[in-house]
Amino acid sequence: MLALMMDRPLTLPSILEHAAIYHGGTQVVSRTVEGPIHRYGYRDALDRAKRMANALLALGVKPGDRVATLAWSTHRHFELYFAVTGIGAVLHTINPRLHPDQVAWVANHAEDSVLFFDITFSDLVAELGPKMPTVKTRVAMTDAAHAPADALVYEDLIAGHPSAFAWPELDERQASGLCYTSGTTGNPKGVLYGHRSTVLHALALALPDAFDLSARDVVMPCAQMYHANAWCTPYAAPLVGAKLVLPGRALDGASVAELIAEEGVTFLLGVPTIWVGVADHLDQTGGRLTSVRTIAIGGSAPTAALISRIENRLGGQVRQIWGMTETSPLGVINTPLPAHAGEDAAATLQRKLKQGRGLWGVELRILGEDGTELPRDGKAAGALQVRGPWVSSAYFKQDGADAFTADGWFDTGDIATLDPEGYLRLTDRAKDVIKSGGEWISTLDLEEAVCSHPAVAMAAAIGVPHPKWDERPLLLVTMRPGQSADPEALKAHVAERVAKWWTPDEVRIVSDLPLGPTGKVLKRELRDRLATAPLTSTA
Repeated sequence: MLALMMDRPLTLPSILEHAAIYHGGTQVVSRTVEGPIHRYGYRDALDRAKRMANALLALGVKPGDRVATLAWSTHRHFELYFAVTGIGAVLHTINPRLHPDQVAWVANHAEDSVLFFDITFSDLVAELGPKMPTVKTRVAMTDAAHAPADALVYEDLIAGHPSAFAWPELDERQASGLCYTSGTTGNPKGVLYGHRSTVLHALALALPDAFDLSARDVVMPCAQMYHANAWCTPYAAPLVGAKLVLPGRALDGASVAELIAEEGVTFLLGVPTIWVGVADHLDQTGGRLTSVRTIAIGGSAPTAALISRIENRLGGQVRQIWGMTETSPLGVINTPLPAHAGEDAAATLQRKLKQGRGLWGVELRILGEDGTELPRDGKAAGALQVRGPWVSSAYFKQDGADAFTADGWFDTGDIATLDPEGYLRLTDRAKDVIKSGGEWISTLDLEEAVCSHPAVAMAAAIGVPHPKWDERPLLLVTMRPGQSADPEALKAHVAERVAKWWTPDEVRIVSDLPLGPTGKVLKRELRDRLATAPLTSTA
C-alpha cells in the first residue's frame, strides 16, 4: 500500500523561494572582487537569480548542460547556485587553485558550454581559451566598468532580462552540481551532485547535532564556493533563513576578522590554516571577537594546541568535521553526547580531536586488510568506507571505479577507528601511512604531538625509506611568528608523547609547507622534494 502524501520534488530553487518569502529581508553580504561590500536580502537574490535563469535560457543553455564558474565566494556566485541548477543545468565550480593545465582538463572533461569568471581570472581565461574548445560563451562576473573586452557582462545580462520566471518541474534525482576532487592521484575526478542529495544534505547540516543553524545565525563559510559547494552552506543558510556572509577572495586573517566583527558572525567554517591566520592577526593587534558561537574545522585534522588557540582567540567552540568532495562533503561532526556533560577540560579537548559521529544518512564501516569488518572498539584501525544519500555512487564518466565496492560503499582512502560511542578517529590516509617494521605509525598522532609545543605552527609527518625498518618517520615543522626551537628538543618533546618506536629519527624545521588547493599539506610533494635521501639511523 502506498502512502497518500503529496509527492513534491526536493529541488534547489525551492530553498531560495522559501528564503525570499519567509526571510526576504535577511541579508546576503559579500566582499566583492571589485572591492566594496555588497549587501541585499534573499528577496533581491531570488529576483536576480530568476533574471539570470532567463539569461541562461537566452544563451541557449539546456537541461544537463554544464555551466562552469571560476569564481570566489560572492553574491553573484550565490545567484548562479540557483539560476543554473534551477533550469536543469549543472553548475560546475572549478577550483582556480588547480594548475592551469588541470583547469583546462576539467573544463574539457566536463564539456562545459558556458564559463562565468571573476575578473581576477581574466588573464587565465584568455590564456586557456584555445585549450577549452567546448566553452562557447564567457561571462565576466562584474559590471561594464570592470569587464574585459572579450566577454559578456554579468550585470548587463541581469539588467537585460525580466525577473518573471517559473522554475521548470525537475526530477529531484537530476544532476545539479559538478565538483572535481583535488586530493586524488592523477587527473581530478568529477563528483556529480543531485537536487535531492543536496537538499537532504542541507537539511542535515542544519540539525542541532550538526551545524545547529537557524534564522538567528550569521553564517560565514571560509571554505570557498568552488570547494564542495562551500560545504553546502550557501544552501543551508537560506533554508533556515540565516544571514549569509561571503568573504570573496580575501581570506587573510585581517580581512576575515574584520567581517566577523562587522557582521556579527556566529558560525564559521573552514580549513585550519584560515583560523591560524585569524588567530595570528588577533595576537598582533590585540583584537577580540565576541559574536562567534561555533567554528567548524575540516579539510585536515587540527591539533589540540590549535583547537585551544582558536577557541581562546575567536571565542567560539570548535566542532571538527570530516568529509570529502564525494560526501557532499559532511560525513561526521564532533558534537558532545549527554554523557559528556560532566567531563573536564582535558577530556573535552581529547574528544574534540576525534573527527566526530555520523549523522543519520551516513553509514560508516572499517575493514581490515582481509576485507572483514573491524570492531567499533576505538582501537582496531582499518580502511574507512561510507555510504548514504549524499555520498557519490560513481565518478563522472565512470572514472576511478575501483573506489566503489561491489556491495555499494565508497572507499575513502582513509585509515580510521570507530569507538563504542560512534566517534570516528582518522589515523592516516592510506597513501600517507608509515609502515615501520611491519607496524603502522600514525602521522596524525605524530603531528599532534609536535604541535603541542608552543613554538610550532604546523607540522607534517612523512615516511622515508630505511634499510632496516622499511620506513621511518620524518617530521617537518614550521615555527610560529617570532618563535624558534632546537630540532633535537622538538624530537624529545615528541618522544615524551608517543610510543618509543614511533619517535621520528629526525625533526626538520622548514620555512613553509606546500599546501594544496583546499589547504591540505601536500605530503606527496614533500616526499618528492625533501625526503630524497633515506635516513640511516637504526634506532
